Amino acid sequence: MKVIKKYCFFLILLFQSIVFAQSLETKIDTTKNKIGAQFTLTLKVKAKPSTQVAFPKANNFGALEVIESYPIDTIKEESNYALIKKYGLTQFDSGKYVIPRIPVLIDKKPVFSDSIKVEVFSVKVDTLKQKMYDIKPIIAAERPMGDWWKYLLAVILLSGIGYLAYYLWKKNQKPKEKEITYNSPIEKATSLLVLLENKQLLEKGEVKEYYSELTDIARDYIEEAIEIPAKESTTSELIAALRVASNKKKLKLSKDTLEGLEKVLKQADLVKFAKSKPLDFEIAEDRKKIENSIVTIDKAIPVVVDENSLKWKKEQEEFLKKQERKKRLVALGGITGLVLSCVLVFTIVTKGIDYVKNGFTGHSTKELLNSDWIKSEYGEPSVVIETPKVLKRMDVSKAVPKDAIALIKDMQMFAYGSVFESFTIAVSTTKFKQETEIDLTQALNGTIQTLESQGCKNIISKQEEFSTEKGFKGIKGFGTLTVENEKLYYEILLFSQSGGLQQIMIVHQDGDENAKKISERMLNSVELKTAQ
Repeated sequence: MKVIKKYCFFLILLFQSIVFAQSLETKIDTTKNKIGAQFTLTLKVKAKPSTQVAFPKANNFGALEVIESYPIDTIKEESNYALIKKYGLTQFDSGKYVIPRIPVLIDKKPVFSDSIKVEVFSVKVDTLKQKMYDIKPIIAAERPMGDWWKYLLAVILLSGIGYLAYYLWKKNQKPKEKEITYNSPIEKATSLLVLLENKQLLEKGEVKEYYSELTDIARDYIEEAIEIPAKESTTSELIAALRVASNKKKLKLSKDTLEGLEKVLKQADLVKFAKSKPLDFEIAEDRKKIENSIVTIDKAIPVVVDENSLKWKKEQEEFLKKQERKKRLVALGGITGLVLSCVLVFTIVTKGIDYVKNGFTGHSTKELLNSDWIKSEYGEPSVVIETPKVLKRMDVSKAVPKDAIALIKDMQMFAYGSVFESFTIAVSTTKFKQETEIDLTQALNGTIQTLESQGCKNIISKQEEFSTEKGFKGIKGFGTLTVENEKLYYEILLFSQSGGLQQIMIVHQDGDENAKKISERMLNSVELKTAQ
């Protein structure tokens, strides 16, 4: 029922059949034919060369199926042209039918053809000449298993595909490097120095990379431990900042320590920017000077600075706790999803897919049938009808065609149903400024045409007279249609009073017995109030 709500508003478009009623030459080769034989319907439009004419493309005209749509013939008649379009129609059930008024767009405005009554009769069979055969014996049929196993199989297949996709993704995912946590800046610095040696950059001849990482370790330590911008500073700026910090924070840093650190940093600058190549013993001395400088600076920091270490440790503990909580939530989510999947599968197997659909997607027709019904009046001239739920007023101000606004005095619509309900009803009432004689058959045909233009397919339409208990007479259109591969059953009541038009439409899934009972009860309760 995903699109039924938008189709409720097609009732408003019935006024197009009233506003744009114009003449169009219509012919048919015969009005009586055998079952399966072809009726040839001809539409002829006389127009100027500059006129744009568009004939309809449809699979059905009313209850008749279009089996052939012939090319348009163009005949020149003096200064005008005659455009002739032929359709091959047929019907495989005997009975009397009506080819509805068909809209032809002339300069983008619809002009409707005449409706034509046709009769389809069956072929008589001479049973005296036809050989008769004995009735075949009854053959025991196997009891069908039902469709529940299909849904179970689909769930199992989807679960298997999902697990396989996750396994392949996990297998091909690059392993994340384990994040190392440190308790203090000195522990981090000394550990990184050990990791630097394990990389064997010098053995690979990557001296520049070795010095770059070596000095980065020293700068990172100084920035974290002493809180000065060591990373962004030049070598001279960093040494000057260390001297200032030594005085302010009372760091006991010797002149040799600062000079040794400055020498290594300048050596690194030459290697990185001047392509200098120190000797092996010079590289070893520089590595030792960096390590000694870091250890000396750490020992020179007053004990008060231990608060930073405590803060560092606390931050690391909070990070580990968050990671652990995240792992627990992921595990809990996976378990919950597995449990819900098992419950869903068990419910489908034991109670059927319809139970799940009705239980999880709004009111089922069974619930509507057994609910407390309400009898109310809707619109003016009002329609009295009993419904399982109160109908809500809809905004139709923007939906009324511009050409119909001048004719309409008042229009109201009330409806129940949404994309989640499996039953839809719409009631609309219209008052015209002047008394308008409305052809209800024409209005019904206009509704069918509108449904086709909105994407409904395989529309089967039948028509009969309808009377309320108090004697109000109208017509009833009913049949089936297909929307997005879903077969639906519809019923439309149309009544016309002086100065007013009343319409009721009910749509539900074809074959739904509960919906059928709801529809019968509502239609039996319909009464009309006389237009004022």
